[in-house]
Amino acid sequence: MLKAIAAAFLLVLAQPAHAWFDAGHQAIAAAAFVQLEPEAQQKVGRLLALHPDYPAWTTGVPEPERTKIAFIRASTWADDIKRRQDFWKNALAEDGEHATDNIGYGDRRSHPYWHYMDLPFSPDGAPTSAAPEPNALTQIRVFAKTLGSDASDEVKSYDLVWLEHLIADAHQPLHATSRFSKRLPKGDSGGNLELICLSFVCGLKLHAFWDSLLGQSGEPADAIETAARLPGPDPDRVGELEPRVWFEESAALAQAVVYKNAIGDGEGPFELDQAYQAQAREIARAQAALAAARLAGILNAALSRK
Repeated sequence: MLKAIAAAFLLVLAQPAHAWFDAGHQAIAAAAFVQLEPEAQQKVGRLLALHPDYPAWTTGVPEPERTKIAFIRASTWADDIKRRQDFWKNALAEDGEHATDNIGYGDRRSHPYWHYMDLPFSPDGAPTSAAPEPNALTQIRVFAKTLGSDASDEVKSYDLVWLEHLIADAHQPLHATSRFSKRLPKGDSGGNLELICLSFVCGLKLHAFWDSLLGQSGEPADAIETAARLPGPDPDRVGELEPRVWFEESAALAQAVVYKNAIGDGEGPFELDQAYQAQAREIARAQAALAAARLAGILNAALSRK
Protein backbone atom coordinates (compact mmCIF):
# COMPACT_ATOMS: atom_id res chain seq x y z
CA MET A 1 0.00 0.00 0.00
CA LEU A 2 2.79 2.45 0.91
CA LYS A 3 4.49 1.81 -2.42
CA ALA A 4 1.22 2.49 -4.25
CA ILE A 5 0.72 5.77 -2.40
CA ALA A 6 4.29 6.81 -3.12
CA ALA A 7 3.89 5.96 -6.81
CA ALA A 8 0.68 7.98 -7.03
CA PHE A 9 2.29 10.94 -5.28
CA LEU A 10 5.30 10.75 -7.59
CA LEU A 11 3.02 10.69 -10.63
CA VAL A 12 1.19 13.81 -9.46
CA LEU A 13 4.38 15.74 -8.73
CA ALA A 14 5.94 14.65 -12.01
CA GLN A 15 3.32 16.58 -13.99
CA PRO A 16 4.23 19.94 -15.59
CA ALA A 17 4.63 22.65 -12.97
CA HIS A 18 1.41 24.49 -12.17
CA ALA A 19 1.90 26.83 -9.22
CA TRP A 20 0.04 25.63 -6.14
CA PHE A 21 -1.70 22.90 -8.19
CA ASP A 22 -5.47 23.31 -8.65
CA ALA A 23 -6.12 23.04 -4.90
CA GLY A 24 -3.95 26.03 -4.09
CA HIS A 25 -5.26 28.24 -6.86
CA GLN A 26 -8.84 27.45 -5.95
CA ALA A 27 -8.26 28.03 -2.23
CA ILE A 28 -6.73 31.44 -2.97
CA ALA A 29 -9.69 32.31 -5.20
CA ALA A 30 -12.17 31.18 -2.54
CA ALA A 31 -10.43 33.32 0.09
CA ALA A 32 -10.33 36.32 -2.26
CA PHE A 33 -14.00 36.07 -3.27
CA VAL A 34 -15.31 36.73 0.24
CA GLN A 35 -13.13 39.86 0.40
CA LEU A 36 -14.65 41.38 -2.75
CA GLU A 37 -16.91 44.37 -2.33
CA PRO A 38 -20.54 43.80 -3.42
CA GLU A 39 -20.15 45.84 -6.61
CA ALA A 40 -16.99 43.96 -7.52
CA GLN A 41 -18.69 40.60 -6.90
CA GLN A 42 -21.56 41.62 -9.17
CA LYS A 43 -19.24 42.69 -11.98
CA VAL A 44 -17.13 39.56 -11.56
CA GLY A 45 -20.26 37.47 -12.01
CA ARG A 46 -21.21 39.33 -15.19
CA LEU A 47 -17.72 38.96 -16.65
CA LEU A 48 -17.34 35.30 -15.76
CA ALA A 49 -20.66 34.53 -17.48
CA LEU A 50 -18.93 35.47 -20.75
CA HIS A 51 -16.29 32.75 -20.35
CA PRO A 52 -16.72 29.83 -22.78
CA ASP A 53 -16.43 27.36 -19.87
CA TYR A 54 -18.96 29.10 -17.63
CA PRO A 55 -21.79 26.64 -18.42
CA ALA A 56 -19.56 23.69 -17.48
CA TRP A 57 -18.33 25.42 -14.32
CA THR A 58 -21.86 26.10 -13.08
CA THR A 59 -23.80 23.00 -14.15
CA GLY A 60 -25.92 21.88 -11.21
CA VAL A 61 -24.83 24.81 -9.05
CA PRO A 62 -27.67 26.76 -7.36
CA GLU A 63 -28.03 30.23 -8.86
CA PRO A 64 -26.93 32.15 -5.70
CA GLU A 65 -23.64 30.20 -5.65
CA ARG A 66 -22.79 30.34 -9.35
CA THR A 67 -20.56 33.40 -9.29
CA LYS A 68 -18.52 32.10 -6.36
CA ILE A 69 -18.09 28.60 -7.82
CA ALA A 70 -17.26 29.99 -11.27
CA PHE A 71 -14.70 32.34 -9.71
CA ILE A 72 -13.07 29.41 -7.90
CA ARG A 73 -13.01 27.19 -10.99
CA ALA A 74 -11.78 30.02 -13.22
CA SER A 75 -8.60 30.27 -11.16
CA THR A 76 -7.18 27.12 -12.80
CA TRP A 77 -8.16 27.86 -16.40
CA ALA A 78 -4.75 29.30 -17.30
CA ASP A 79 -3.20 25.93 -16.39
CA ASP A 80 -6.02 23.89 -17.90
CA ILE A 81 -5.42 25.28 -21.39
CA LYS A 82 -1.83 24.02 -21.35
CA ARG A 83 -3.26 20.50 -21.64
CA ARG A 84 -6.00 21.21 -24.17
CA GLN A 85 -5.62 20.28 -27.82
CA ASP A 86 -7.43 23.42 -28.99
CA PHE A 87 -4.69 25.67 -27.58
CA TRP A 88 -1.11 26.07 -28.77
CA LYS A 89 1.61 25.61 -26.18
CA ASN A 90 4.38 27.63 -27.79
CA ALA A 91 7.59 29.03 -26.38
CA LEU A 92 8.01 32.78 -26.11
CA ALA A 93 10.16 32.99 -29.26
CA GLU A 94 7.62 30.96 -31.23
CA ASP A 95 4.74 33.28 -30.35
CA GLY A 96 6.78 36.33 -31.34
CA GLU A 97 4.67 39.46 -31.71
CA HIS A 98 1.62 37.54 -30.48
CA ALA A 99 3.24 36.92 -27.08
CA THR A 100 1.60 40.07 -25.72
CA ASP A 101 -1.81 39.64 -27.36
CA ASN A 102 -4.72 40.72 -25.16
CA ILE A 103 -7.66 40.01 -27.45
CA GLY A 104 -9.92 37.82 -25.34
CA TYR A 105 -10.95 34.23 -25.87
CA GLY A 106 -10.14 34.28 -29.58
CA ASP A 107 -6.49 33.91 -28.51
CA ARG A 108 -5.67 30.19 -28.78
CA ARG A 109 -2.18 30.53 -27.33
CA SER A 110 -1.67 29.18 -23.81
CA HIS A 111 1.21 31.60 -23.05
CA PRO A 112 3.15 29.39 -20.60
CA TYR A 113 5.76 32.15 -20.19
CA TRP A 114 3.13 34.38 -18.54
CA HIS A 115 3.11 32.22 -15.39
CA TYR A 116 6.38 33.36 -13.79
CA MET A 117 8.96 36.12 -13.57
CA ASP A 118 12.24 34.54 -12.55
CA LEU A 119 14.42 37.09 -10.78
CA PRO A 120 17.92 35.60 -11.05
CA PHE A 121 20.45 35.10 -8.29
CA SER A 122 23.72 33.25 -7.95
CA PRO A 123 25.23 31.98 -4.68
CA ASP A 124 28.62 31.28 -6.23
CA GLY A 125 29.16 34.27 -8.51
CA ALA A 126 28.08 32.54 -11.72
CA PRO A 127 26.73 34.85 -14.44
CA THR A 128 22.94 35.29 -14.46
CA SER A 129 20.38 36.17 -17.10
CA ALA A 130 17.57 38.66 -16.63
CA ALA A 131 13.98 37.45 -16.77
CA PRO A 132 12.61 37.75 -20.32
CA GLU A 133 9.48 39.72 -21.15
CA PRO A 134 6.55 39.34 -21.34
CA ASN A 135 6.20 37.51 -18.04
CA ALA A 136 3.85 37.32 -15.07
CA LEU A 137 4.73 40.83 -13.91
CA THR A 138 4.13 42.52 -17.25
CA GLN A 139 0.83 40.69 -17.71
CA ILE A 140 -0.52 41.38 -14.22
CA ARG A 141 0.05 45.06 -14.87
CA VAL A 142 -1.61 44.93 -18.29
CA PHE A 143 -4.61 42.91 -17.14
CA ALA A 144 -5.23 45.00 -14.01
CA LYS A 145 -5.13 48.21 -16.04
CA THR A 146 -7.43 46.79 -18.72
CA LEU A 147 -9.93 45.56 -16.13
CA GLY A 148 -10.46 49.12 -14.95
CA SER A 149 -10.62 50.58 -18.47
CA ASP A 150 -13.33 50.91 -21.12
CA ALA A 151 -12.13 47.78 -22.95
CA SER A 152 -14.74 45.29 -24.14
CA ASP A 153 -16.31 43.01 -21.55
CA GLU A 154 -14.96 39.93 -23.34
CA VAL A 155 -11.39 41.16 -22.99
CA LYS A 156 -12.06 42.11 -19.37
CA SER A 157 -13.44 38.61 -18.73
CA TYR A 158 -10.28 37.08 -20.17
CA ASP A 159 -8.08 39.41 -18.13
CA LEU A 160 -10.02 38.69 -14.93
CA VAL A 161 -9.43 34.95 -15.26
CA TRP A 162 -5.74 35.45 -15.95
CA LEU A 163 -5.39 37.85 -13.01
CA GLU A 164 -6.89 35.28 -10.65
CA HIS A 165 -4.23 32.82 -11.70
CA LEU A 166 -1.16 35.03 -12.04
CA ILE A 167 -1.54 36.87 -8.74
CA ALA A 168 -1.53 33.46 -7.05
CA ASP A 169 1.51 32.44 -9.10
CA ALA A 170 3.36 35.57 -7.98
CA HIS A 171 3.18 34.40 -4.37
CA GLN A 172 4.72 30.95 -4.98
CA PRO A 173 8.44 31.57 -4.29
CA LEU A 174 9.64 29.37 -7.14
CA HIS A 175 7.60 31.32 -9.70
CA ALA A 176 9.70 34.36 -8.88
CA THR A 177 13.32 33.23 -9.10
CA SER A 178 15.89 31.12 -10.87
CA ARG A 179 19.12 30.06 -9.19
CA PHE A 180 22.24 30.21 -11.39
CA SER A 181 25.43 28.39 -10.44
CA LYS A 182 28.53 26.99 -12.03
CA ARG A 183 26.83 23.58 -12.06
CA LEU A 184 23.59 25.01 -13.49
CA PRO A 185 24.86 27.88 -15.66
CA LYS A 186 21.52 28.38 -17.44
CA GLY A 187 19.58 28.56 -14.17
CA ASP A 188 17.42 26.02 -12.45
CA SER A 189 14.08 27.16 -13.98
CA GLY A 190 12.52 27.97 -10.65
CA GLY A 191 13.53 24.73 -8.94
CA ASN A 192 12.44 22.50 -11.81
CA LEU A 193 15.98 21.14 -12.29
CA GLU A 194 16.52 20.05 -8.67
CA LEU A 195 15.21 16.71 -7.43
CA ILE A 196 14.25 16.04 -3.83
CA CYS A 197 13.46 13.08 -1.58
CA LEU A 198 10.79 12.77 1.08
CA SER A 199 10.54 9.98 3.62
CA PHE A 200 8.51 7.71 1.33
CA VAL A 201 9.40 8.79 -2.21
CA CYS A 202 12.41 10.13 -4.09
CA GLY A 203 12.88 11.87 -7.44
CA LEU A 204 10.36 14.71 -7.09
CA LYS A 205 11.01 18.16 -8.52
CA LEU A 206 11.65 20.85 -5.93
CA HIS A 207 9.25 23.15 -7.77
CA ALA A 208 6.47 20.55 -7.72
CA PHE A 209 6.95 19.97 -3.99
CA TRP A 210 6.27 23.65 -3.33
CA ASP A 211 3.30 23.59 -5.72
CA SER A 212 1.77 20.73 -3.70
CA LEU A 213 1.83 22.39 -0.28
CA LEU A 214 -1.78 23.61 -0.36
CA GLY A 215 -3.18 20.24 -1.34
CA GLN A 216 -4.16 18.34 -4.46
CA SER A 217 -7.97 18.40 -4.56
CA GLY A 218 -9.66 20.06 -7.51
CA GLU A 219 -13.07 20.43 -5.87
CA PRO A 220 -14.43 23.90 -5.01
CA ALA A 221 -15.94 22.62 -1.74
CA ASP A 222 -12.49 21.55 -0.58
CA ALA A 223 -11.07 24.89 -1.68
CA ILE A 224 -13.66 26.77 0.37
CA GLU A 225 -12.78 24.65 3.41
CA THR A 226 -9.04 25.20 2.91
CA ALA A 227 -9.58 28.95 2.48
CA ALA A 228 -11.47 29.11 5.77
CA ARG A 229 -8.46 27.58 7.55
CA LEU A 230 -5.85 29.96 6.13
CA PRO A 231 -4.19 32.31 8.60
CA GLY A 232 -5.03 35.99 8.54
CA PRO A 233 -2.81 37.84 6.05
CA ASP A 234 -0.06 40.09 7.35
CA PRO A 235 -1.90 43.42 7.83
CA ASP A 236 1.25 45.39 7.10
CA ARG A 237 1.56 43.81 3.65
CA VAL A 238 -2.03 43.44 2.46
CA GLY A 239 -2.18 46.96 1.06
CA GLU A 240 0.94 46.52 -1.10
CA LEU A 241 -0.62 46.33 -4.57
CA GLU A 242 2.52 46.94 -6.64
CA PRO A 243 3.13 43.53 -8.26
CA ARG A 244 6.87 44.06 -8.65
CA VAL A 245 7.10 44.01 -4.85
CA TRP A 246 5.24 40.66 -4.73
CA PHE A 247 7.85 39.04 -6.95
CA GLU A 248 10.70 40.58 -4.98
CA GLU A 249 9.17 39.22 -1.75
CA SER A 250 8.76 35.75 -3.25
CA ALA A 251 12.28 35.73 -4.64
CA ALA A 252 13.63 36.71 -1.22
CA LEU A 253 11.69 33.83 0.36
CA ALA A 254 13.15 31.46 -2.19
CA GLN A 255 16.69 32.51 -1.37
CA ALA A 256 16.17 32.57 2.41
CA VAL A 257 14.05 29.44 2.82
CA VAL A 258 13.51 27.31 -0.30
CA TYR A 259 17.21 26.84 -1.05
CA LYS A 260 18.48 27.15 2.50
CA ASN A 261 20.50 24.25 3.97
CA ALA A 262 18.61 21.30 2.48
CA ILE A 263 19.00 22.20 -1.21
CA GLY A 264 22.60 22.01 -2.32
CA ASP A 265 24.17 22.91 -5.64
CA GLY A 266 23.32 20.95 -8.75
CA GLU A 267 20.48 18.55 -9.49
CA GLY A 268 20.41 16.52 -6.27
CA PRO A 269 18.42 14.61 -5.15
CA PHE A 270 18.30 16.36 -1.79
CA GLU A 271 16.56 15.04 1.31
CA LEU A 272 13.88 17.29 2.81
CA ASP A 273 13.52 16.63 6.52
CA GLN A 274 10.35 17.16 8.56
CA ALA A 275 11.49 20.58 9.78
CA TYR A 276 11.94 21.82 6.19
CA GLN A 277 8.55 20.45 5.17
CA ALA A 278 6.77 21.99 8.16
CA GLN A 279 8.30 25.41 7.50
CA ALA A 280 7.41 25.14 3.82
CA ARG A 281 3.75 24.42 4.64
CA GLU A 282 3.61 27.38 7.02
CA ILE A 283 5.06 29.72 4.40
CA ALA A 284 2.73 28.40 1.69
CA ARG A 285 -0.33 29.06 3.85
CA ALA A 286 0.85 32.58 4.71
CA GLN A 287 1.60 33.33 1.05
CA ALA A 288 -1.80 32.01 -0.02
CA ALA A 289 -3.58 34.25 2.47
CA LEU A 290 -1.60 37.26 1.27
CA ALA A 291 -2.24 36.42 -2.39
CA ALA A 292 -5.99 36.22 -1.74
CA ALA A 293 -6.09 39.60 0.01
CA ARG A 294 -4.07 41.27 -2.72
CA LEU A 295 -6.16 39.67 -5.49
CA ALA A 296 -9.26 41.05 -3.82
CA GLY A 297 -7.56 44.44 -3.49
CA ILE A 298 -6.72 44.58 -7.19
CA LEU A 299 -10.23 43.55 -8.24
CA ASN A 300 -11.93 45.93 -5.82
CA ALA A 301 -9.80 48.79 -7.11
CA ALA A 302 -10.61 47.98 -10.75
CA LEU A 303 -14.29 47.06 -10.43
CA SER A 304 -15.70 49.11 -7.55
CA ARG A 305 -16.47 52.76 -8.13
CA LYS A 306 -16.07 54.90 -5.05
